[in-house]
Amino acid sequence: MKRAAMVFGVLAVAALVAAQQQQAPAQQKQPAGATGTTQPSSAQSGSAQQGSAAPAAPQGKRPPQAKTQAEFDAYNAAAANQKDPAAMEKAADDFATKFPDSELRALLIKAAMRGYQNANNGDKMLEESQKLLKLDPDDPEALIASAEVIAERTRDTDLDKDQRFAQATKYAQHALETIDTDVPIPANVPQAQIDAYKGLLRSSAYSVLGTIQYDQEKYADAQGYFQKSIDAYPSQPDPVVVLRLALALDKQGKYGDALKQANRAVDLTQEGTAAGTTARHERDRLVQLTGGIPVSGSPAPPSNPPAGSAPNTTPH
Repeated sequence: MKRAAMVFGVLAVAALVAAQQQQAPAQQKQPAGATGTTQPSSAQSGSAQQGSAAPAAPQGKRPPQAKTQAEFDAYNAAAANQKDPAAMEKAADDFATKFPDSELRALLIKAAMRGYQNANNGDKMLEESQKLLKLDPDDPEALIASAEVIAERTRDTDLDKDQRFAQATKYAQHALETIDTDVPIPANVPQAQIDAYKGLLRSSAYSVLGTIQYDQEKYADAQGYFQKSIDAYPSQPDPVVVLRLALALDKQGKYGDALKQANRAVDLTQEGTAAGTTARHERDRLVQLTGGIPVSGSPAPPSNPPAGSAPNTTPH
């Protein structure tokens, strides 16, 4: 399962949507953008806002808004399918057919993308992220989702390996450029929650870049990106990224530093899982190389990072 931080990120955004849905338009329907609202809803009645100054909106992209009550109601009905990614995808497509110009299409596509991500369905996750990028080429979450799948699905035997790595790198780097400017931020969300979500996005983007460098045998560069990934979200490090940092250090002959990270990866994973097994093998090998007492077996060659649909995916 994904690290709890990713769940936190999804729940945080889901909480935003829930808060937005609670503020459905009362009666009057007017074009979105006529007010300073930061919820995906029809704009509020102009008379309701007279006499009071709107609070300053946080820096970032304006969240999507509905133009009519019918559009808003259809969005709420579609969003009710979030627990089933296939149903969510169909609901998003049906909504887009009925409201082809709606700003809320992006929210529904993103909900389907997250659903497939949580289900470890990389093919559909990539498909939905590409749909979202057609609507918004600067969306950092869609950029990272596309980068993750492309990077993890690229193999040494692929004839277009270099092109695929270049595309994934472009996506991840652009995500880092747009996180501060293109994350929609409703005014009622605590800054700490916003910072945590952005930190998680940065951590994921750096993880992708590290994975690409590692697969290209650029281990010093991989080390730097994996460390940045951990530093971007230090309160809940991704065990797979910690393990990959250990492997990148190992490849450079930095066995003492590699052992520290391998021990940390062991602490963060459960025995018997893919990441946990690899972390324990790597730790045992490094213990012997550094003169310690082996935990089990003979030293083995450096382990390969556990495979997954995304760098932040591993059972633990």
